[in-house]
Amino acid sequence: MTGNNAEKNIICQHQAGVIGFQQGKGMLYEKSWAKVWLGLGFVWFLAAIALAPSNKIYQQGLILFLWLPTLGLAWSARQVFIQAWRRQPALWIALLGLLAWSAVSLAWSSAEDDGREIKRLLYILLFLLAFPLLAQAGLGRASRLLQLGAALLGLAALISIVHFYAVLGHPLEARLEGIGEISHPILGAYVIGAAILWLLYNPPRQRALQLGWAVAVACLGAFVVFSQSRGAALALVVTLVLAPLWHRNRSSCLIALLAALVTSIAFCGMYDLIMQRGSSYRPEIFQAAMQMIGEHPWTGLGLGAFYRVQAAGMVFDHTHNMFTHVAMELGLPGMLLWAAVWLFTLGEIVRARATLFGKVLLGLWIFSTLAMQFDAASLTGTPRAEWFISWLPVALVMLLPWAHDRHQACGKIAGST
Repeated sequence: MTGNNAEKNIICQHQAGVIGFQQGKGMLYEKSWAKVWLGLGFVWFLAAIALAPSNKIYQQGLILFLWLPTLGLAWSARQVFIQAWRRQPALWIALLGLLAWSAVSLAWSSAEDDGREIKRLLYILLFLLAFPLLAQAGLGRASRLLQLGAALLGLAALISIVHFYAVLGHPLEARLEGIGEISHPILGAYVIGAAILWLLYNPPRQRALQLGWAVAVACLGAFVVFSQSRGAALALVVTLVLAPLWHRNRSSCLIALLAALVTSIAFCGMYDLIMQRGSSYRPEIFQAAMQMIGEHPWTGLGLGAFYRVQAAGMVFDHTHNMFTHVAMELGLPGMLLWAAVWLFTLGEIVRARATLFGKVLLGLWIFSTLAMQFDAASLTGTPRAEWFISWLPVALVMLLPWAHDRHQACGKIAGST
């Protein structure tokens, strides 16, 4: 039996090599330069939101490094997209239904530029299509790129802290405003909180890199604390405390205890600052938003429609809640479609919960779900901080169908007895 298995392994490796050679020869998306191009685009999306000199350059970089290669490789990768549909049909049906309904809603929307709104929907689609292509380089490589992006955001967090408090001279009681597009204390904290979850549970094995990992995690954590974003802090702490339920190891338990301890110390030290802002009118905004949704429950105001929420004698730019914002623009059908996308995303994560990547995604999904309740009222805008807790978790789930492709067939032979 052992001899037969060895022979089968050799045959399997030979077949895999032939297939790989044929794909590398005939398919553009299998070329090394294509993988590097898409990988660069992924890291640019993650890190340049803070490190790019301006939002204009950030958007231009996304066009150059992510939209263009995805478009250019689409025809050669058409079989990959068909596989993506077949392997995650419910998710793709809900997603395309949401995008289609969003486009239809322009018929009654007061949006100033319908073409701009359609272009934004195409950006979302291109972003999501890039991930089945990224998966062809292997889940391990995508995971390393995610960690690289988190490390670069750790650098951005350090620069933000030094610049805001040391260079500009703001007192430590002031709410931190980061560099680049993480300047908003709440939304910036969402981006940084997500980066903590990508980085925290997968420390490097090399001792030389472990110090850098620890410094990056510390800088990211300090950013969240100094931002004084209660929604981001609550979402992050709840996720870290619950993480031992699915990680089931000592390190996750230790992280949960440290998170609870640090939160308690920070709460005691910043009690007056935290309580000073009260509930930030969130209950009043939610009640006013529900009344406005009731006026147009089935159609909503339409994609990109301008609206303001009046509550507690004040006027707010949006509903400060992802789901009520979607219902405001797209009505209950749009909100249900978005809820379907989000729940099918969870379903795919649960199927991969035995892998480290699946466990990290589960933490990111819980963090994002909680964060959506407090702010991030933008779903179809151009790439921005809100994408890190909406479209990015959905996109990362699209890597999962290829997690075991390279070893599945041969692994069964090698593991037989």
